[in-house]
Amino acid sequence: MKLRIEKQIYGGSGLARDNGKAIFVPFTLAGEEVEAEVAEDHGSYASAELRGILEASPNRAEPPCPYFGECGGCHYQHATYQHQIEIKLQILRESLERARLKEIPEITALHGEPLGYRNRIRLHIDSATSRLCYKKRGSHQNLPVDECPIAAPVLEEALKALQSQAQEWQLGGTFAELEIFTNGAMDSLLLSLWASGPPQAAARQLESLWPQLQSRIPKLRGAAVFSTERGKLLAQHGDSSLTYAVAGHDYRVSFGSFFQVNHFLLGPLTELVASEHSGALAWDLYAGVGLFSAALAARFEQIVSVESAPSAVRDLRRNLSDGRHRVIASSTLDFLRRARSGKAPAPDLVIVDPPRAGLGKEAATLIAAIRPAHITYVSCDPATLSRDLKSLLDSGYHLRAMHMVDLFPQTFHLESAAKLSL
Repeated sequence: MKLRIEKQIYGGSGLARDNGKAIFVPFTLAGEEVEAEVAEDHGSYASAELRGILEASPNRAEPPCPYFGECGGCHYQHATYQHQIEIKLQILRESLERARLKEIPEITALHGEPLGYRNRIRLHIDSATSRLCYKKRGSHQNLPVDECPIAAPVLEEALKALQSQAQEWQLGGTFAELEIFTNGAMDSLLLSLWASGPPQAAARQLESLWPQLQSRIPKLRGAAVFSTERGKLLAQHGDSSLTYAVAGHDYRVSFGSFFQVNHFLLGPLTELVASEHSGALAWDLYAGVGLFSAALAARFEQIVSVESAPSAVRDLRRNLSDGRHRVIASSTLDFLRRARSGKAPAPDLVIVDPPRAGLGKEAATLIAAIRPAHITYVSCDPATLSRDLKSLLDSGYHLRAMHMVDLFPQTFHLESAAKLSL
């Protein structure tokens, strides 16, 4: 069928209509006339595959990656980077409007380089060939890759080195996945592996591989293998962490600890979140290794940082070692329940950076009841952000500023930062 694309939607596809029925077509842009074929009919809407561009958008670009379209990782390489920013601003605003938020401020965009930005990549190891792979779009099939233009150059170098030896080392017989992580200086790497077979065999193979890994990847500082089912550490060689410098602060980031992925925007994001406020008390909820906590430490008399992941808590204690501050190993929801029942003093600022599921009704209600003067909400999902903001605004907060932070160029994913005050 011939279709005219109306706009982009969250998830990467373009929206068209056929006799009023919504048709979602990937790799298209607003205004384009395309030829598409329905792949799945869901009754009220259908998913289609692009068969040809009949009238191209002036915002269309040549994809920089040879795997684009077949690989499931990127969604917008067919658009100029400026247009990708416009798409994400539009999608974020529409999400906020659908939640019936009133007086939405102008959304500003924070962005950096569109390629080479990732400080971490995770790949599957094909059990039959030992090739390193991403997944094909819309399937569980492996796609061997020799490059990844959105990865930092040092990660691409490591990928090529590993790919050249993977079959000789028979990685697929023992390991299911691997992850490579680099610090901001790109002079140190950590390699994580996940076992596909008996834990003892995986530990033994890593021990025999460790000298060869160091030889092939000179910047490699440490390697570890984990069980696939429970994520238990089975063996580790070399260093267990990297030092990552951001905006004048050195952070320890260990195996298993979460850290934001875009090395170009770590400093600007931290500045955006931490620079505006000061006072007696700030809470950093879902604190991770303390990216925001350390930046706030000089601005507040006390920081209370809350994190539940054990590896991140250990790093957080190191990164926020000043005796004035507190690190609490707890889920955010349990911490908020205790704080509310214990009549703890209201903080001047609460920063929340929850996972994709967002705060949820109870956590949002508890924060509003505690009545911090200011809230900064960092989100990776516009739908759950919009839901939680509606709850907070209905509780008496005002949305002062809204930022779209493009931590994930070439993909439909977007980060945002909302600033609220009583």
